[in-house]
Amino acid sequence: MVKVSIGIPIYNVSEYLHQCLNSVLSQTFTDFEVILVDDGSTDDSFRICQEYVSRDKRFKLIHQENKGLAGARNTCLKHMTGDFIAWLDSDDWLENDYLERLVSTQAKTGADIVCIGIKTFMNDEFYMGSHQDKYGAFPDHVIPKKIAMSDVFWGIYALISVWGNIMDAKLYKGVVFSEGLNYEDQGNKFKLYLNSKKIVGIPELGYVYRIRSGSITQDGVTNFEKILDGKIMQVTNLEKFMYYIENANYEVDYFHSLYSEWLDKQVQGVDNNWDEDQQKEYLDFILKRKKIFENYSSLK
Repeated sequence: MVKVSIGIPIYNVSEYLHQCLNSVLSQTFTDFEVILVDDGSTDDSFRICQEYVSRDKRFKLIHQENKGLAGARNTCLKHMTGDFIAWLDSDDWLENDYLERLVSTQAKTGADIVCIGIKTFMNDEFYMGSHQDKYGAFPDHVIPKKIAMSDVFWGIYALISVWGNIMDAKLYKGVVFSEGLNYEDQGNKFKLYLNSKKIVGIPELGYVYRIRSGSITQDGVTNFEKILDGKIMQVTNLEKFMYYIENANYEVDYFHSLYSEWLDKQVQGVDNNWDEDQQKEYLDFILKRKKIFENYSSLK
């Protein structure tokens, strides 16, 4: 059994794929397998994947009809054999010692989740925040589970994405990604935190996150309809999050308070550039969800 399984969902990213896969080949830690799932690409991505499979036996390639990002992740999970699971988005890339730092930290701490800082690449420039300020706030960089899970609301610690970490493969037992939905990280990663016992953050920056036009995330900020669709998806994911929290009876009051606060912030998120009908549609949706949540909470 290999130490780390790296899952890479792929869809029409031929422009970036060489940089992504070369960064995996350059890892100083070498006990890994790479599960490439081509999710019905129509560009040159599948052929590029075949190049790497022919060059390195650690690379395995599965082609499927398009199922979306969550569907590609689920296919990755079916073929992973490693002790730990890592994810890499196919337009991002890794620093050469990314896996080495994660694996060595896990060995030292016994954590079942080890996260590392990220830097953002956009418009040919790097943007680097201080993860020392974030993770250094916790003794020995051990992040309380409650804090890690609360990142589903605010993203303060950059802990909600499934990439940028290694996780004990046992945390994925019984877990599948919800297909047919965007923001699948927000709607699924909390399940893994809920099962975890120890979470450690490495403040150094090891994962490079590319922001590009045409990605799922960036398409969501181009017009009102997509913004509203994105907000509906966020609410759907957070309501699912609250359902899981309540079933687990884990810090229910704390997360009820956070969700109420989050909804209040969304009310303030009306864009003055929207016309009156758009502003009303947005507010009606948020206020309706807020009222439903308040009525539900009052029954608890």
